[in-house]
Amino acid sequence: MDLANKKWSEERFMKVRKEVLSQWPTGRDVDLGEAVKYRIPDRKNFCKKLREAKRKGITLVQPRAGVAVVEKHIELLKYLQNVGEADLLPTTIDSYTRQNRYKECEIGIKESKNRNRSMLNGFPAINHGVRECRRVLEAVDLPIQARHGTPDARLLAEIIHAAGWSSNEGGGISYNIPYAKDVSLEKSIADWQYCDRLVGLYEEMGREINREPFGPLTGTLVPPSISNAVAILEGLFAAEQGVKNITLGYGQGGNIVQDIAALRALEEQAQEYFCAFDYRVELTTVFHQWMGEFPEDESRAYAIITLGAITAVLAGATKVIVKTPHEALGVPTKEANARGIKATKQAVNLTYGQKLVSKEIDTEVEVIKAETKCILDMVFELGKGDPAIGTVRTFETGVLDIPFAPSKYNAGKILPMRDNSGAVRYFEYGNVPISRDLKDYNRGKLELRSRAEKRSLCFQMVIDDIYAVSKGALIGKLK
Repeated sequence: MDLANKKWSEERFMKVRKEVLSQWPTGRDVDLGEAVKYRIPDRKNFCKKLREAKRKGITLVQPRAGVAVVEKHIELLKYLQNVGEADLLPTTIDSYTRQNRYKECEIGIKESKNRNRSMLNGFPAINHGVRECRRVLEAVDLPIQARHGTPDARLLAEIIHAAGWSSNEGGGISYNIPYAKDVSLEKSIADWQYCDRLVGLYEEMGREINREPFGPLTGTLVPPSISNAVAILEGLFAAEQGVKNITLGYGQGGNIVQDIAALRALEEQAQEYFCAFDYRVELTTVFHQWMGEFPEDESRAYAIITLGAITAVLAGATKVIVKTPHEALGVPTKEANARGIKATKQAVNLTYGQKLVSKEIDTEVEVIKAETKCILDMVFELGKGDPAIGTVRTFETGVLDIPFAPSKYNAGKILPMRDNSGAVRYFEYGNVPISRDLKDYNRGKLELRSRAEKRSLCFQMVIDDIYAVSKGALIGKLK
């Protein structure tokens, strides 16, 4: 295995960079020296906004959004900024770009202009290139982050960072296993090492850039210890390449106690691992509002959005990623997106300064950290101390296993299920190395539900849980 969690040499990086920049004509316009000299106002710098928010103890609000044509994309972002009152701006990248299919993007841009509506489900940043991406940044007053789902985001990273965008979401695990079928982890981790080394180079030349692994993974009944283990690993990969500003995230599960505990456990445990490796990074957190199925009814959708906003604040998240009341209907209008932001901001402002403290949360923090440690211990054991090598081997053996992921490199043997309070527990472990006492804890919680519903624990309960929220409940109980 060629892969190792080791900082790339300049020679290796520059050799690969020639190939990366030649993938599409816009790569020729990337000039690292010019990009470093390009002045970005503090109000448009992701790192500075996150740093200030953490210092003040506030939770920033960020939507998802992106369309095909530059002028329409600027109009969309300005609307979310001015009408929606977002604190941070996204640019959601289209699906063709995520698969490195830039010729199809070009067709989509032309069709979008001809039909006067976006024929792509996001913004094709690579096709537009540095100049147009910079025009987007200069048209707004807030920082921009690229949000996508790309196993190979190397050229995308080059273009957005040269344009002045100061944050990029993703990682070699989180943007592969939940998104792709045939991409090997060796390739995706190495490709994201490139993205992280690029950020490290910018850092060394005096320009701050934030990196954010994707926390929710498949967004479907993911046990917190699975998502936290992946987040910590991707944080370690980024830090090794010289990234100094990292945001680790978690996707809302629905049980308030477990969600608060999961984000607190993630921040505490990640910091412990960073310290153990002597990585000096600024760590912030992001809470993703519900990533599963939404009800079509707007009023019910707003209830889910509000619950996510309140939970984010109580968990101490530095920012929250917003859903919209049209989530069940497809790509939302800018008006619906803005309404989701404003509902979230109202809930965030009302909850500001409040903190939930309980023995139940403390217990859940310890359980999540203990489960996460079981997984990470095996990653390091199988990798003989190297977390990158260990990650590949743990997926090969099913030690790391993401529920309901499409990748053929994922074992898909674990089954999660909600307990009687709605917390996500392990029902089937596959090869995930949870200790006996923690397995007993999970089983005990699930047995309480079994007795309450008067039915044996079974796969049907998993299915019921997947669809429960869209039907108006958290737990898929029999009526």
